[in-house]
Amino acid sequence: MRKQQCPQQSLEKGTWFKLICGASFQDLPAVRNLTLAYTLAGADCIDVAADPAVVDAAREGLNVARSLQCEASSRGYPEMRSPWLMASVNDAEDPHFRKAQFDPNRCPPECSRPCEPICPANAIDANGVIDRRCYGCGRCLPVCPFGILETRSYVSTPESIAALVLSQGVDALEIHTQPGQLEAFQRLWRAVRPWVDRLKIVAVSCPDRPNTLDYLRSIDRLMAPLPYPPIWQTDGRPMSGDIGKGTTKAAIEFGRKVLESDLPGYVQLAGGTNHYTVPKLKSLNLFNNSLNLVGSSAKQFPKVSSTAKYIAGVAYGSYARTLLSPILEQLENQKRESAMRLENHSDLLWSAVELARSLVAQHTPNC
Repeated sequence: MRKQQCPQQSLEKGTWFKLICGASFQDLPAVRNLTLAYTLAGADCIDVAADPAVVDAAREGLNVARSLQCEASSRGYPEMRSPWLMASVNDAEDPHFRKAQFDPNRCPPECSRPCEPICPANAIDANGVIDRRCYGCGRCLPVCPFGILETRSYVSTPESIAALVLSQGVDALEIHTQPGQLEAFQRLWRAVRPWVDRLKIVAVSCPDRPNTLDYLRSIDRLMAPLPYPPIWQTDGRPMSGDIGKGTTKAAIEFGRKVLESDLPGYVQLAGGTNHYTVPKLKSLNLFNNSLNLVGSSAKQFPKVSSTAKYIAGVAYGSYARTLLSPILEQLENQKRESAMRLENHSDLLWSAVELARSLVAQHTPNC
């Protein structure tokens, strides 16, 4: 059995794989089963909503995965990486932290309901939006012929940070922000700062805007000093990886821009990532280098002896979830809670792990 590296080593070697369950995704059985399958497949990090119930569901999935390590090994899967559990928070309004909604009574009988087939989460039916499934992608909004679909947003409270770290025991935090929100970021960072030593890493997720690099430099100065290099999550085309091959282009272009900016830390792609991302990175010689800390990291963190500029890893959200959706939908039809647990269906479990492994295995060196 080939021993897997730990999440920190994956970052350093450029093989980091993160599953994004969704900052607004609150379907507890799905979060639990996604976590279980991708953990057994070798994920380094599981990113979930900063919701106590969601964090608990993910942690339960992690625990079940640990109990199945021996069986996974007998089936030829590598040793589990014990992934970090990350919670996503936001400093101000952000599309990742919203839900679609509409009054079904206002929906005319003659409406063809184009919102239903376009929803990647199957979160819309005759009764409206299934709140726990919606993760805020917004694809339904422009297709509504009567304009009755809308969204509601929410912002993480600084007071919730301590509970996430202490009572929930998350390993890492990801802060979603955007250029122009430095004051809001600073307000949230004051709540995060006391806990950085208890965390294994802090990630900052930001979209590509004309002034993004200057904004990230301001954030870097605000966060310093840190006991570890941060992750810069370059959100190229948010929540779009399941749409098609071309969505990964924006993620890679934005990632390369941040790499060339000399920001200290790890650069990790998101937003539009899918099965084509790693092959494209490899063709551009941007992946799987032995050391991926960039910029002035070698000076900030003495253990680092090189400043090679390579992508440290990739996070997968909508694509990773859609990959397993046929199996999750089978479980969704079960009426008993125990029947909705993936581990209670051996054939479905290992089919899910095999599908997840097809994506995770791209991050194996020389694969």
